[in-house]
This record gives sequence, structure tokens and C-alpha cells, in this order.
Amino acid sequence: MNDGSRFDRLPPTADDRTVEGRATREEAVGWWVERFGLDPECFEGHTFWEKGSGKIWAFAGDVDSPAEVEGLGMTFLRTRQEHWKPTTDAVQRFGRGAVRNVVVLDRGDARAFLRGEDTDPDWDGDWGYLIAAHEIAGSVEPIGVGLYLYGELRSQMPKGRQREL
Repeated sequence: MNDGSRFDRLPPTADDRTVEGRATREEAVGWWVERFGLDPECFEGHTFWEKGSGKIWAFAGDVDSPAEVEGLGMTFLRTRQEHWKPTTDAVQRFGRGAVRNVVVLDRGDARAFLRGEDTDPDWDGDWGYLIAAHEIAGSVEPIGVGLYLYGELRSQMPKGRQREL
């Protein structure tokens, strides 16, 4: 049974699943690998947990399951909806290794994105959730999650993390 008041470790594979609808570690990591081209090794040493319905957390370590704590690591992925959604924290932590579905924004679009505004970047790739990034000091750094639909990148920057620059 899914208990929204505690963290339950994701099962390794579908064959290990005991809660209907719960994502597996294999599915969660596989989603990041398929969507963003990340190396699955970047998730080694992390355990994955569900708290609530489809709120997946990543923890750089291990504890006994279930864990009745308020927080455990970082929010990582939203599942149990039609399209899985990565979190800003996870994109900023793991997104540097992404080789697919990364839209690199120019300075103006990056600032607008950080303010929570929609932009119209030059992008001819996939629709859906993208990693919005910006080049800083010769390196491409992930800013957050954008939703690209109909030629528009919709900033998914959480209100509390939006910035006026």
C-alpha cells in the first residue's frame, strides 16, 4: 500500500513491485537515460524513494525502508501522471551530463526563464520537458526544467526560485 506519510524505496524492477503504479528504480533511471542521454552510472550510489503519489526523491546514500522522515535527499521526478516531469533540483544536479533534449538559452532568454517567463528559443528538437541551460564561463550549465510546446519554451522554474536579473 502507498502511504503518503513515509518514504518507500522504489523496487529495483517491475518484477519486484508490490505497490501498483509505483515506478521502479529501473524505470526512473531509464527515463533519464532515454530522455536526456545521461549515463546510468551517474545515479550509482543513489537510492530512490516515493513519498505521496508519484513524488520520487533521490538520496545519495541508503537507509532502511520505509523511512518516516519529512525529507530524504532531493525531489527527483514526478510520476503517476501522463508525462513524467523532472524537478529543477534534479536537473541542476544531474543535467550537466545530458546530451539530448538540452536547449541552450542565450543571455536574454536565460534571464527571462529565471523570471518564470516563457521564451521562443531557436529549437528544432523534441517537444516535452527539456533541460534549459546557459553557457557560463565556457561551460553549459543547467538552469531548470522547461516545457517546450508549439514553438514556445514554458519556464517551469518554481516561484520561490525565480529571480529578477
